[in-house]
Amino acid sequence: MFCLSLHSMKLSLQEMHQMGMNVVGKHLQENDYEFLAVKSDLGQSPQFICLKNEKELFFVLVRTVVFPRDPIAYDQRWMNKMKQHAIDNKARLLYAGIGLADSNEMMSELEKGKESIVNYQGLLEISLTI
Repeated sequence: MFCLSLHSMKLSLQEMHQMGMNVVGKHLQENDYEFLAVKSDLGQSPQFICLKNEKELFFVLVRTVVFPRDPIAYDQRWMNKMKQHAIDNKARLLYAGIGLADSNEMMSELEKGKESIVNYQGLLEISLTI
């Protein structure tokens, strides 16, 4: 976990999603993934389409939630749809759950200008069995 400093009104869902996207995008860059496409709007999946080693195609799903919600948990129907999309495109599927919380009061709403705790455990490969 680490802290991010933001700027003072309530963060929108899109802004929270963008924070998660930034964390995952940095992780992907540091691990030599090549970006083919990035979809940063809420509701679009996969968020990152990447190549690794110039040949392996990856779909990366990013889900950002606010404490106390569990960033690792996801909707199974949505995931099954993404699994089928990965199978159809001969891609591997990765899931990145991001948890956010106010660094001073975990149950408070996130605000611009206040530090946030980011809970990111890394990329989780999803089995393509449906």
